Amino acid sequence: MENFEFYNPVRIIFGPGEIAKVGVEAAKFGKKALLVSYKEHDFFSDLLDKIQSMLEEEHLEVIPFFEVTANPRIGQVSNGVNVCKGEGVDIIIGVGGGSAMDAAKMIAAGFFYKGDLWNMVVSRHDITAVVPPEKALPILMVPTLPATGSEMNCCAVVTNEKITEKSYVYAPCLFPKLSIADPSLTCSLPAYQTACGAADTISHVLEFYLNGQYDAPLQNRIQEGVILTVMENVKKVLENPNDVAARGHLQLAAIIALNGWSQPGDAWTPMHQLGHVLSAHHDVTHGATLSIIMPAWMQCLYIKRIESYVQFAHNIFGIDIENKSQEDIALEGIERFVDFLKSINVPTRLSEVNINVDEINLFTEDVVRISFDADGMLKSNPPVDRKSVKKIFETAL
Repeated sequence: MENFEFYNPVRIIFGPGEIAKVGVEAAKFGKKALLVSYKEHDFFSDLLDKIQSMLEEEHLEVIPFFEVTANPRIGQVSNGVNVCKGEGVDIIIGVGGGSAMDAAKMIAAGFFYKGDLWNMVVSRHDITAVVPPEKALPILMVPTLPATGSEMNCCAVVTNEKITEKSYVYAPCLFPKLSIADPSLTCSLPAYQTACGAADTISHVLEFYLNGQYDAPLQNRIQEGVILTVMENVKKVLENPNDVAARGHLQLAAIIALNGWSQPGDAWTPMHQLGHVLSAHHDVTHGATLSIIMPAWMQCLYIKRIESYVQFAHNIFGIDIENKSQEDIALEGIERFVDFLKSINVPTRLSEVNINVDEINLFTEDVVRISFDADGMLKSNPPVDRKSVKKIFETAL
């Protein structure tokens, strides 16, 4: 196990019906709230109206900011910062999935940030030019999609639409003060978004399971628990969208997957670096980029870390390890995982999202330019080179 420091101050209020507390809780942090959500929000406009009413009942002035798109843009963040400054906002409330919550975090930090907002972003891994934010307005989250875990971490992902780059901000000031995780709010999610969220949750722990520390038995057990919980409950939810209990299990799994508990000592998410490039160029749903990249990554790199893949095959899928070679066990585990992804109807090939071989070189160069470190490698355990990145994209076709 690696040495580490751990800090996570986020207060969580969890359970069906807990959204009723949003007004009372928000009033503890401010008097004028920027309510951040999607530009297209017809699917939960009633929820936004309800939240606004509960805030106003507690004498908060509400400024709606419904400009966020999937894969939020730095331009949207800048607009939100300008609204906050013009209106004298003193609390930010994000309502939605990872895109809405990440935009809310960026706006909260951007309120105090001096200079170009893109300077907050880790947009190059081979230099240390990033200037992370040090202060943010109080942030309250209301997640409506179990996926990113943004409601209980200090990370936000954003796209620079002018230069077609997607990367992240990581700073303690981005921890929400409070998140109200009410699984009943997720029941209206379309099946595809539900499934992509499940794939995203799995990716967060699979990254560390396959690419993190070698000696991490407790972390691996937590990671396996998240994967198994998601696999079991996403099937239930797709069969019965109103299964609030199963929705709750998915929501807690998403929170635990990326709140730091399962990866102390680990910091790198190399699969995500490939996925971000797909979203930057094609606006592919984030979870879908991971459902495409994960199988290709595993098929290309399993041999370099075969013990982890054997453990995955045995502990996740119950594959018999007697009288079989490690390679056969690993490959059977990968095949079973791909079958699961297909069973929940998420894409597992680039061709399924209309991306073809013509862009492989572009994607590869973007990963190298943005995500490779000063040693000319993609951080992972073991590290990944340019040739392997290209092969992963080619395998994903």
